[in-house]
Amino acid sequence: MTDPRVEEITFDADGVRLAGVLRIPNGADGRAVALTGPFTGVKEQVTGVYADRLARAGVITLTFDHRGFGGSDGRRQHEDAAGKLSDLRAAVTVLAGRAEVDADRIGLVGICLGGGYAVRAAATDPRVRAVAGIAGAYNSPAWFADRSGITNYRAALRSFIARADEMIPAVAPDGGEAAMGGDEPFAYYGTARGAAPNWRNEVTRGSLHALMTLDALGAAPLLAETPLLVVHGTNDDYCSPELARMLHERTPGERELRWLEADLHIDLYDSAPHVAAATEATAEFLRKHL
Repeated sequence: MTDPRVEEITFDADGVRLAGVLRIPNGADGRAVALTGPFTGVKEQVTGVYADRLARAGVITLTFDHRGFGGSDGRRQHEDAAGKLSDLRAAVTVLAGRAEVDADRIGLVGICLGGGYAVRAAATDPRVRAVAGIAGAYNSPAWFADRSGITNYRAALRSFIARADEMIPAVAPDGGEAAMGGDEPFAYYGTARGAAPNWRNEVTRGSLHALMTLDALGAAPLLAETPLLVVHGTNDDYCSPELARMLHERTPGERELRWLEADLHIDLYDSAPHVAAATEATAEFLRKHL
């Protein structure tokens, strides 16, 4: 397939200007998706990789920087869960208003943390006709509290609130304090592998409160009329395979679960064989349901 037409756009969500990129394949048939990606990520990173591949598979794609990140306006480097859901609703509105898009054939695709936001948004926006999560973070406050203990969970939330405006590194080498601790996130974001001009290695400590209180798993019962695809690595230390399985099991409507034999979470960010397999499964799902 020839290269898709690429169009840089801006659009509004609650009065916040968001920067986006539309990819429109030649001969597009009206199917379209908005993509949302990892914590702190920008549109030139993981979502851009998947958007390009899906566009080459015939799907119109919209990637954008969520409020506060990359080229968009908003409180800088702060994870705003309610705001990100509003951003996704605005993205659907943008797609629905495009002449190239069939407003009845719009879906959402989320990677990593974006998987959680995508299912949460799809559960509350009937315009979304299908949703796919790839290496998704299907966060559950109850699951977190059960594993860490309610006292420890509440103590962590208290500390995030008390120091909400303080900036910390998003990633750090050699076990340094970071919002995404460990060698694996640094191997992507802290190296040339994930380099992007608009990405910044900092985030508010209050953003961790948003992560720990986002209930993506709770959206499952509301997806009864929204087909769901879950693509997940069998080994993932950052986005729980157990939660991926639970989301699939608790969703009452049409649903599919595809396991990939990946060794690392970030294998599904940019490792060619795994990204190709995830894209193929997602494109097949979208052809079936949009």
